[in-house]
Amino acid sequence: MAEHSQFQLLRERRFAPFFWTQFLGAGNDNIYKNALVIFVAFQAATLTALSANDLVNIAAAVFIAPFVLFSATSGQLADKFEKSQLIRLIKLFEISIMVLGAIGFYRRNLVLLFSALALMGVHSTLFGPVKYAILPQHLRSDELIGGNGLVEMGTFVAILLGEVVGGLVIAIKPDGPILAGATAIAVAVAGYLVSRGIPTTPAVAPDLKINWNPFTETGRNLRLAYGNRVVWLSMLGISWFWFYGATYLTQFATFTKDVLGGDEHVATLLLAIFSVGIGVGSLLCERLSGHKVEIGLVPFGSIGLSVFAVDLYFASRGLQPGGLAGVEHFVSVRAHWRIVADLVLLGMFGGFYIVPLYALIQERSDPAYRSRIIAANNILNALFMVASAGIALGLLKAGLSIPALFLATGLMNAVVALYIYLLVPEFLMRFLAWLLIHSVYRVDKQGLEQVPAEGACVIVCNHVSFVDAIVIAACVRRPVRFVMDHRIFAIPVLNFVFRTMRVIPIASAKEDPTLKERAFEAAANALNAGEIVGIFPEGKITDTGELNPFRPGLQRILEHAPVPVVPMALRGLWGSFFSRSYQGKAMRRRVRGLFSKIAVVAGPPLAPERATPEALQATVLALRGDWR
Repeated sequence: MAEHSQFQLLRERRFAPFFWTQFLGAGNDNIYKNALVIFVAFQAATLTALSANDLVNIAAAVFIAPFVLFSATSGQLADKFEKSQLIRLIKLFEISIMVLGAIGFYRRNLVLLFSALALMGVHSTLFGPVKYAILPQHLRSDELIGGNGLVEMGTFVAILLGEVVGGLVIAIKPDGPILAGATAIAVAVAGYLVSRGIPTTPAVAPDLKINWNPFTETGRNLRLAYGNRVVWLSMLGISWFWFYGATYLTQFATFTKDVLGGDEHVATLLLAIFSVGIGVGSLLCERLSGHKVEIGLVPFGSIGLSVFAVDLYFASRGLQPGGLAGVEHFVSVRAHWRIVADLVLLGMFGGFYIVPLYALIQERSDPAYRSRIIAANNILNALFMVASAGIALGLLKAGLSIPALFLATGLMNAVVALYIYLLVPEFLMRFLAWLLIHSVYRVDKQGLEQVPAEGACVIVCNHVSFVDAIVIAACVRRPVRFVMDHRIFAIPVLNFVFRTMRVIPIASAKEDPTLKERAFEAAANALNAGEIVGIFPEGKITDTGELNPFRPGLQRILEHAPVPVVPMALRGLWGSFFSRSYQGKAMRRRVRGLFSKIAVVAGPPLAPERATPEALQATVLALRGDWR
């Protein structure tokens, strides 16, 4: 994909029909759900003895329950059958469901309305594995983060429009419920017509024998996912996000009525604001990640989800609603603007959090099992969302206010995020590396496609500053095991980052011959395991900005693990705060301001027999040029 625009995909048949199909499906989900939620929230007293709070939380559980029961089967179907035809059948199913829902609105019958809601859950369960598994079959690796960003943006813009349409239509007196049902049918028909343009997407496991037992197949899918630690923990992170998001989305109507004193239109406005935030955050992911799956955005997103949840609680305290007012009155109250800002930022940081995790699962899952892995993810998501509905209902029954519920969720988010990042240090390391190159430097990346997408290699680079390893790690898509001088490795604060990156400390034979031998052995073992090893063959940081002679230690490693060697050069770091450009000392004063421009340049790989110290030094010097 051209780097300047991810929107090019919206003009291509391999993506556009699918995008609009899922857009209309997500929109229709929310036309119906929001119409139903607002209908019961504001008219519950005329329909049943249950409270509006009870009905809203029951509705959330009814919609999510099918994900637990049928995700395992839907994952098998998505792997076994051709996906475009499967999508069209699912869209026909959606039309029949919306007919049932329209009848429920016409008769004001809660049994029919909730039955249609449960069937929409089944529809979404069937569509989920296809939705995410189809992308890697049509998109290149460098398009995956942009494609996922568009899908997440489209999903939440569709949620926005669906909520707006559902909320506005249901509020029309006296025929709002009938109009809501008719609108849902029309959108379902449009979704089917658009789906006819999705290109053929071959089955990845056509010989798969379907196991119709949802319980045993659910266990099998979860075991498949558990076999890949990063994928499994990414799934837990996504599931937590849906716990978090479901808690907020489910309470918005009641929060609007009881805390803000707003009517149906204000509830729709707040849901729309939250959705816009997620859409903007999802789109920004590609620009912030540099067209690659950048998991460093995940901790960044989780920080925002906690910070603005806490602020939303404080912004909501002390408000005294005086009846149900409309949008005009809501926006005229100055205190409400802080709530609006919190909701936008919660959504935006949610986009930063969720898009890289979905792309990571797609990228690191075995293609033959990808749909079933995504089905396992949907099962976990459903369990977390059902738990969200149950816990929220219990806490509210126990006397917790809705703002306090939002606060508790934000604080739980901080604990869960910290736990996941301690389990998978790669997330935290990528965040620190991403933060460095986006807050201190502007990085020009050249030739990084020379680093192989799979298999072992050695990266050899000039050594200019104390953060060279972090800069390279932030630019190279795969994790890099750096061999680093033990004194640099031991620097406070940076030591935490280096340990998280699984850096291999090394010393000279004179200082510590045992540590030196252990470092060579660890580097060779990493290469034999298919990892990337990074080496600074000068052996020390430059004191002059020029290259020191390359030492022959690399040849020792290549004798035990003969792999390609990728030469790389850092430009522009000399003179930065972390270099020794000030009287031979680093980190003593600010030599250059923030956002200094630097470059990371890679050349074609060299065969191990050609990777002599002299050849590598000449190549790295040529790549660096005159820009130190």
